[in-house]
Amino acid sequence: MQNKRGRSRKIRISAIAMLLAALLGGVLLSQAAGAAISKPGPRSTDAVNPLALSPASKKQLTAAARERLANDRLRRQGALKITPAPGTGVQKTALAATALAAPAGTSALVLYDNTGPYGQLGELYAMATANLAGHFGTVTAKPVSAYTAGMVNQYTATVYLGSTYYGGTVPDAVPAAFYQDAMATSRPVTWIGDNIWNMAGAVGIAQFKQKYGWDPTNSYYESGGSVGNINQVTYKGQQLTRQIPAGQDGGVLHPALVTGPGIPAVTRLADAKDATTGAVSPWAIRSSNLTYLGEIPFAYVSESDRVIVFEDLLFDALAPTTAERHQAFVRLEDISPKSDPAQLKTIADYLKAQKIPYGINVIPVYTDPKGTYNNGVPETLTLAQAPAVVTELKNMLAGGAVLMNHGYTHQYGTANNPYNGVTGDDFEFFRAHIDTANNVVLDGPPAEDSTAWAQSRITQALAGFTAAGLPKPALWTTPHYAASATDYRVLGQNYSARLERSLYFAGTLTGGTPDNSRYIGQFFPYAVKDVYGTTVLPENIGNYEPDPYNNHPPRLPADLIASAKANLAVRDGVASFFYHPYYPLAPLQQTIEGIKALGYTFVGPTDLNR
Repeated sequence: MQNKRGRSRKIRISAIAMLLAALLGGVLLSQAAGAAISKPGPRSTDAVNPLALSPASKKQLTAAARERLANDRLRRQGALKITPAPGTGVQKTALAATALAAPAGTSALVLYDNTGPYGQLGELYAMATANLAGHFGTVTAKPVSAYTAGMVNQYTATVYLGSTYYGGTVPDAVPAAFYQDAMATSRPVTWIGDNIWNMAGAVGIAQFKQKYGWDPTNSYYESGGSVGNINQVTYKGQQLTRQIPAGQDGGVLHPALVTGPGIPAVTRLADAKDATTGAVSPWAIRSSNLTYLGEIPFAYVSESDRVIVFEDLLFDALAPTTAERHQAFVRLEDISPKSDPAQLKTIADYLKAQKIPYGINVIPVYTDPKGTYNNGVPETLTLAQAPAVVTELKNMLAGGAVLMNHGYTHQYGTANNPYNGVTGDDFEFFRAHIDTANNVVLDGPPAEDSTAWAQSRITQALAGFTAAGLPKPALWTTPHYAASATDYRVLGQNYSARLERSLYFAGTLTGGTPDNSRYIGQFFPYAVKDVYGTTVLPENIGNYEPDPYNNHPPRLPADLIASAKANLAVRDGVASFFYHPYYPLAPLQQTIEGIKALGYTFVGPTDLNR
């Protein structure tokens, strides 16, 4: 993904640290540990959009947050008019009257909002939820308006994502049958975000309080006239981050817990803390069959984010007997015909001595079409033309490494995409540019993007491995984690799994034409079957990077270790990261030793899919 070459190849002392959202503190390295082998080239994002949402969807999110708070103030004043969904008052005993057998195996029903001016956000959140639920079994995702009576009993568990605040000019799209069934069923229901107060109104506020021990109709996103400065969520002893840009925070609902004769106790699963006031309030609660999260956690995420809470709570709903297990995985990144065989050997010898399984992400063709790193002379090199590199790759495979395909050329023609057209620096399956604020902006698939185009690049890449006498890679990692929905499906036809972070585009759930301007980026703490129908193995910790770039801070071993620690909250989760072998050995050693000390066991990629 990131290239680290220079024309002179002189030893230099690098600054210290990297990637996707400032996390926790760093560790000081000795001068030797911080030495890099060459002058660094440009950088590009090794992760999905750090905002999790595309710029177009981010604008919707900002507007939706403002509207949410405005509606919530009206609701507090008793001035929010809510138009019930069609059919309200019908089928009051729908669940009891409809006997539907549960299907074999674990299954999840994901319901989402898709109406109102910000309805597209609902599908993005639903894809993220469906992907996570795909770790456990089959998933059905549909607009909540399509819910029919008794449906909750057809599935192991149901998740509703309240992303549209119903009221005013937007009628309630939640059928009365769902409100009633969610109350009546004994199966787990997870409710996230808006409209829980409408459920209480539909089933009876007194009845809701008697069963669940809190009053949604007296619960609001603001406290003291403000959403506050909630920047931390504590769950299972782990302090998780919550980093929302100023002016874009839609708040966390503060549930009004109640007490009294016969009122059940509410379990506080996770707590939110206000950094300014120190106030602590529930972020996630559970009583009876209902688990409630006070916000949708898929926007503005990082490797140690509060989304980890939801990732773990899904076990309660879909696999409650899962035993505690913490696995780790490391892959070596951006190995190409231009790699230094001695550096590869140094890293491989260490990993073999430590008996650590690992993956090797290999780019079969290196190209520098404008001679950026070759004194202005274009240069192209294949694996077959780099026998010393191939020898080291074969030695790695003999030592237990797993071969992974990391694109064909990991760049796009002669274009600056976004930097210089050089292998490892640029995107291959997506166009990108750098804006005036020094951010990498994703523009969309290339004009020629198609099933045939994507397949041709994969076919050429696989031919490059064959010509070098290497086996076919079983796994794939998309260059810079960006491709179109079409490309992802083609990749799923050629490889047993992708090991990466991914983009998910609006229109995917509905079967329409994907909207490349609206997407959500996601990474996983465990293997999933995603909405493209492909298996995705986790990369959720990021990578060591000692230099800041494109408004991303440095990222040191201590940051990777801190993220691994946060992910201990996932009862059967993975701490998966990658490392560029052009960096010295010491930071890799520090990272591996730190993750081991947390109780993780390093495994190979095939173990991640079990």
